[in-house]
Amino acid sequence: MNPVTLELMRETLAVCKLPPNADAPDWLPNTGFVSLTQTSEELSIVCDQDAMPDNIEKEENWRALKVQGKLDFALTGILSSIANPLADANISIFAISTFNTDYVLVQQSTLDKALKVLQDAGHTVVDTNS
Repeated sequence: MNPVTLELMRETLAVCKLPPNADAPDWLPNTGFVSLTQTSEELSIVCDQDAMPDNIEKEENWRALKVQGKLDFALTGILSSIANPLADANISIFAISTFNTDYVLVQQSTLDKALKVLQDAGHTVVDTNS
């Protein structure tokens, strides 16, 4: 797998869990990064943590790295080329794939280490926020 370019996204995200039969909540942002996944066990939402109310089950302080460019479905090994070096460095991730690309979330507390690990693995990290 060739190295990829990862864009550090601006938002600080949270991941929350709602009941499986829940509708999309009114507090869900209309802009920015939002991901909903509904299964028979839960409705999982990822979005800007400032939008989430305090009275729900959630994990806060995630930062997203977006694989730049539209990825062809025939490509293989992209997530593993990112996840494996992070796992070897004992950095946990939360991965989200969309039709166009992949996102890898890491905790804010491990962000600096994660960026170094990914760069050492040959990936380019672009911070468009500075």
